[in-house]
Amino acid sequence: MSGVVVDTSVWVAFFRGGEANRPAADALAYLLSGDEAVVNDVILSELLPFMNVRGETDCADALCAVRSPALEIDWPGIRSLQETCIRNGINKVGIPDLIIAQQSIALSLPLFSLDAHFALMSKCMALELWPPRTH
Repeated sequence: MSGVVVDTSVWVAFFRGGEANRPAADALAYLLSGDEAVVNDVILSELLPFMNVRGETDCADALCAVRSPALEIDWPGIRSLQETCIRNGINKVGIPDLIIAQQSIALSLPLFSLDAHFALMSKCMALELWPPRTH
């Protein structure tokens, strides 16, 4: 499978719009135009209440049309990622974000996120980011 896992933070920026969110929105539009955007059930579960509260059911329907591979959670792997984070001083990473990172690693797909803890995580585990960043 090819593509880029697009985290909740990017989708929120995309749907909010505005000048401050334009770089993320433009990058996501690029991924969508090439059918490269990928989501999972965790990301959809985080986003759909946001979309429904805003009354954007058309956007919610479009979001559900994005590729979403089956999510297989490896709990020992999640605990291992969590231990790696803690050993490296990356605290308070929630289980949903660990699941998103785990799936990105397992599928060998880069992750597009605006959350800084993913950038920190990429320095101590096999989490690839998109667009590629220089450290």
